[in-house]
Order: sequence, then structure tokens, then C-alpha cells
Amino acid sequence: MFFRLRGPNASSGMGVADQSNNTFLELKRKKKHRYVIFKIDEKKNEVIVDKTGGPAESYDDFAECLPESDCRYAVYDFDFVTSENCQKSKIFFIAWSPETSRIRSKMLYATSKDSFRRALDGVHYEIQATDPTEMDLEVIRHRAH
Repeated sequence: MFFRLRGPNASSGMGVADQSNNTFLELKRKKKHRYVIFKIDEKKNEVIVDKTGGPAESYDDFAECLPESDCRYAVYDFDFVTSENCQKSKIFFIAWSPETSRIRSKMLYATSKDSFRRALDGVHYEIQATDPTEMDLEVIRHRAH
């Protein structure tokens, strides 16, 4: 199995909760979720699931779930049709770090991001965003094509 980060990692002390691994696999393999939003539980020193969105939810539903003043990690399963009329899907990893979030939170998420991102095998693209315009639907569409 490719999820080796159960315990704390060397760079940030953050581990990845089993529930986070399992929920990502449900998005990737079973298409059970359109998106998964993760947060760092500082008491447990691990990345946990904050919220999931069902397969019928839209990108706008996802974007509205990100907090205005706190950091999060998220994965979004973007479905699209190619110019050859083929149905495709790409998984995006989004590191959400709004300007209004606390400095400590920004630093914690920044130092944990790489190891958490590597644990999510199957992500196609990564986006770092500090405001909604850096991750709007047009940015996603452009990166997917």
C-alpha cells in the first residue's frame, strides 16, 4: 500500500489519519465523493477529514466549503469532456492558505503539505491558492486540458 505516513513525519510532526487515506481512495476509485477537504488536527498531530461532498455537488459547492480565514488541504475530482468527445477525470490537490489565516496555521500547513501530498497517490495536478481567484473553475479547466 502506498500510504506510509501513519505516524508523524520528520519535517512537520504530522501524520495522516487512516480515515483520510480511506476517504481519498473512495474519491479516487469508487467516485463516492466529488471532493474531500482535510484539516490538521493539532491535538492528534495528523491530517483528518474535515468535509466531503457527494458526487452530484458542483465546484461552487466545493469552493464555498473552504473557510475564509483558515488553511485547508483539499482534493477535487474534476470531470470534463475532451475535444475528442471523451469523458475524463482529473484529481486536483489544492493547498488553501488564505491571506487572512493565522501565521502559525500557514506555517503548519506549508511544512506538512509535501509529505501529505505525496501520500495521495493518484493526484494529477496541484494548486496553491491564497484567494478564490487562484483556484476558480477556469483555472481548473485550463490545467485539466
